[in-house]
Amino acid sequence: MLVILAGLKLCAQNTYIFFGSFNHDKETEGIYVYELDTLKGKLLKVTSAKGVLNPSFLTLSTDGKYVFACTESKTKNAGSVSSFEFNPEKKSLIFINSQKSGGENPVYLTVHKSGKWLINGNYTEGSTSVYPISENGWIQPKVQNFQFSEGSVNPDRQDRAHIHSTVFSPDFKYVFLPDLGADKIRTYKFEADKKEPLTEAEKSFTSTPLGSGPRHFTFHPNGKFGYCIEEMGGAVSVYQYNNGKLEPIQRINTHSDQFKNDFESSDIHISPDGRYLYASNRGKENNIAIFSILNDGTLKTVGYQSTKGNHPRTFTIDSTGKFLIVAHPVSGTAVVFKRNSETGLLKKVGRKVKLNGVSTVQIRKY
Repeated sequence: MLVILAGLKLCAQNTYIFFGSFNHDKETEGIYVYELDTLKGKLLKVTSAKGVLNPSFLTLSTDGKYVFACTESKTKNAGSVSSFEFNPEKKSLIFINSQKSGGENPVYLTVHKSGKWLINGNYTEGSTSVYPISENGWIQPKVQNFQFSEGSVNPDRQDRAHIHSTVFSPDFKYVFLPDLGADKIRTYKFEADKKEPLTEAEKSFTSTPLGSGPRHFTFHPNGKFGYCIEEMGGAVSVYQYNNGKLEPIQRINTHSDQFKNDFESSDIHISPDGRYLYASNRGKENNIAIFSILNDGTLKTVGYQSTKGNHPRTFTIDSTGKFLIVAHPVSGTAVVFKRNSETGLLKKVGRKVKLNGVSTVQIRKY
């Protein structure tokens, strides 16, 4: 029994959580690394990094060696993307370098599976930039920047383009750019062997319902379906996916019938087994909508789970599918939930962690 318990304890020591925050001051901690006790769901602080302003979104390299952060400056052309090296043995997070984002407020980053390319989305200006990455995690100056302009029907929120995420297709041959300002999911072909890898796809965009404000996007593990959460519309649109093309097959609300307007839907993820989809709602709701995924890719509402905090901007699911972790920038809390793989339901475990302005969360097993 002692041997078994020791083994379990060892297994619980290698899952790390990475949090970014709206810190508004480079002298305060901006990125935090915690260790997840996978037996009890508790979080233990490991290390942190200063010198980075408002890291509103983080992403990890495929091998987990590098952490990439984007800086929301709220100052014209002052946004940046930064690289850090994470060493799980030393439990250290070391700054490598940064580059200009091509805008003031980059809000999303994605890394090519090869680890050689980084793509970011700039919200305020409505643009996307492409960067080569050296073997040592060094971000090279951007080689492409695509600027979009047109808006849509809501003059307060959609006066111009607002790129809110940059997502690779399952085969990494295309990149999808949900544009909240234009009510479009833009599509680009990606050729990793070229010096300028992005070119406009044959079908250059997919229209979303007017005023819906597409925000984040994800693919089903089987690669056949895509799902877009619409911030302003409070809905998830489901698409059949094939070779760079999206065909709509369903649109379903992320909220119950008691809510009629002022939606603030934000993030979307699918369990590793492909059986359940989760979508977060901020604003009046502060919950996660839970959907079962049917064989044809469409969704069926299972229920709603309070996130036990204010403004669930982002969340993530670990690779085993056992845990879901939510970041709340307004209440400044991170909350861990244990996921029932059969029912899809969530149950809070451990204690809330207080993190001022916590903006984003990523998780990886080492």
